Amino acid sequence: MTLLIGALTLGIILSLLALGVYISYRIFDVADITVDGSLTFGAAVASVLLVKHGINPLWATTAGFMAGASAGTVSGILQTRFQINSLLAGILVMTALYSVNLHVMGRSNIPFLGAVTLSTYCEQVGGYVFAGPETNLWGWTVSSADLTMLIAIFVLVSSIALALWAFFRTDIGTAMRASGDNPQMVKALGGNVDNYRIFGLAVSNGLVGLAGALWAQYQNFADVQMGIGMVVWGLASVIIGEALTGATSVGIAIVGTIVGSILFRQLVALALSFGLNPNDLKLITAVFVFAALILPNMMNKFSVNKHQGAV
Repeated sequence: MTLLIGALTLGIILSLLALGVYISYRIFDVADITVDGSLTFGAAVASVLLVKHGINPLWATTAGFMAGASAGTVSGILQTRFQINSLLAGILVMTALYSVNLHVMGRSNIPFLGAVTLSTYCEQVGGYVFAGPETNLWGWTVSSADLTMLIAIFVLVSSIALALWAFFRTDIGTAMRASGDNPQMVKALGGNVDNYRIFGLAVSNGLVGLAGALWAQYQNFADVQMGIGMVVWGLASVIIGEALTGATSVGIAIVGTIVGSILFRQLVALALSFGLNPNDLKLITAVFVFAALILPNMMNKFSVNKHQGAV
């Protein structure tokens, strides 16, 4: 049960990363590699504020969001103002952020020993609400802190998802989506496509930076390499969510992306519990995403051929 709660919590935290990837990948049709750097950037900024400066965890977490948003803004400016290919712009920002993160952290790894974090708050609240460090959940003994953290993260991500859905229904949100689908039409109507893209990438990487800040506090350390390959995780979550829900609307797509992230983390946890070598995790993830990308087309072709054969 402890492993399940941990996997659920991490899956919900990383659903923020998946939502960020959804914005860049599905709205602007960009596989934004900036994500690999902005996740660590958010974690690095939050960890330094928490460990070295003793800042309140809520402010430090907010700073992680702002750090990711600044990285997304830079990537958007490179794409729009300097007309750099979106893939190359992401690579440039991601590469630069590796050095930036090292400078921010001062070293490659920062443990949160003795620092007050959101996990500390959850431990205190959990001990008070459940009257002890452990509680009984459906016959299983689980940590009150872990259970409280799961509930708090679920409420936070649900609120963010609801706010994101509401934003996409506003005039600005609708125009931003339209600028990704048909930029010529938006330009003809007087909209600034470049500004919409910059803002969208800022929000996208802001969510990724927030995920990094929460992830670091959940595992009680930040590492300069924690963001490597995480764009693949986001893509996998988006693809799984679309396969499960059909993504017929923005609201369903957002819910599907969150569910996809949780399910993907459960699959990873299951594989690890059966003895998967952690060194093979990135390879397995890449293979899974590859399969998820090609299987829908293969199934469609099979269905068409079967129908034609029947006729």
